[in-house]
Amino acid sequence: MNAPIGRLFVVVVLLFAVLVGFTSRWTVFEANALRDNSKNRRELLEEQRIHRGVIRAGDGTLLARSLKQSDDSFVRTYPLPRLFPHAVGYNFIDRGRAGLERSYNDDLSGRKNELGGLIDRLEGSTKEGDDLITSLDPGAQRVAEQQLGDRKGAVVALDPRTGAIKVMASVPGYDPNDVRRASGFTALNRDLDAPLLNRVTQSGYPPGSTFKVVTAIAAIDSGRYTPESRISGRNGKVISGVPLNNDGGESFGDITLTDALTHSVNTVFGEVGEKLGKDTMRTYMRRLGFEEPVEVDLPADERAASGERNSKRHIIPATSGSVDVGRMAIGQDKLTVTPLQMAMVAAAVANGGKLMKPHIGDRIVDRDGRTVNRIEPQEMSQVMSSDTASKVGAMMAQVVKEGTGTAAALEGIDVAGKTGTAEVDRRCGPNQLWFIAFAPVQDPRVAIAATVECGTGFGGTVAAPIAKAVMQELLK
Repeated sequence: MNAPIGRLFVVVVLLFAVLVGFTSRWTVFEANALRDNSKNRRELLEEQRIHRGVIRAGDGTLLARSLKQSDDSFVRTYPLPRLFPHAVGYNFIDRGRAGLERSYNDDLSGRKNELGGLIDRLEGSTKEGDDLITSLDPGAQRVAEQQLGDRKGAVVALDPRTGAIKVMASVPGYDPNDVRRASGFTALNRDLDAPLLNRVTQSGYPPGSTFKVVTAIAAIDSGRYTPESRISGRNGKVISGVPLNNDGGESFGDITLTDALTHSVNTVFGEVGEKLGKDTMRTYMRRLGFEEPVEVDLPADERAASGERNSKRHIIPATSGSVDVGRMAIGQDKLTVTPLQMAMVAAAVANGGKLMKPHIGDRIVDRDGRTVNRIEPQEMSQVMSSDTASKVGAMMAQVVKEGTGTAAALEGIDVAGKTGTAEVDRRCGPNQLWFIAFAPVQDPRVAIAATVECGTGFGGTVAAPIAKAVMQELLK
């Protein structure tokens, strides 16, 4: 082979390699990104010809289905529009996708990648999607929404043993069927109450004293403290060079760490956080999932991270020089969290220190009723030892028995929980009200977080009764 022919051969080979590379990129490696691009109308037009799979709740309740039109296309409809709108999401040609409709699109549309879709078209086969069965509980969801009423807020409940989400309530909600209409979609986007926002996974709120559970985990699991360790609860104790006060200015003498959690004593946990230090606090926060987008099977842009934030509202490490670790330890400073993240804190304690990855999908079922894929429980991390989890759980149980969380007590069922009342600088109301919990204490089956925006009163009097009603429904 002479030199010119050889060079030509090399050029042809390189061009062929580039062609293969770009073809593989769009048909295999970046197929999901291409399909999720809202400008890719071809994909959505093609999917109108696909009989998309249904989405069902755990009890079989129909949440989403496709109806055939006169032109043989299909349009998505939501039979119970106000039930689980943020979890289920929507799928419309002019609006794109959201929620489970987007994250499970390949299964629902029967399409794994562009190459597979091309083969189907060449073969002339009719495409049908598989069905998605979720772990969602309609009865408990309705209770959560009724309890929140017209108050902005969120409730999320999951099984701590598996991570299966039972309740995902975000108020205000919306009707996914309205998204189909241009006027409806415009109105939803312009609504100042942000009904399209999933407050469970996207909203960052100051956690208040619920974060003391994280500090208690770090304190006990690190071996630095025990539930019986005695610390001064004196009001006005200097933390990070600035006096810190307890609620109502109440002052305590030397009290145990258990009593400090029971009565939510700021100065005790501020001192504990300061002595543990930023490195230790960050270690346990990261084991719990902080500083990364909250783990759940929803699209990436519908999942926010929890943690300390800078002036630009970006997540920063808990070890940053701008972090006041003593105030972070009591849920203040620049700390914001999602409700799902705080439910995960309660779930890790409930599950013997093992944190399971939260998930809404339970299984994929084909049109013949066969399970083709089951979403198996997946361990995220071993946050703490089982001994630590038992001790922290017992401390949280005292909160409900005789502390700030008595309003969450269930008859005949032991509940472990923690209240939170975070002051917020918002005109709509002075406090962010919280309650996190799990039950039953000896054999936990539910972990929950409930929060109300712009509230008055306390987490123990407002959020705790909401969580109580939902737990009662799930445990009946």
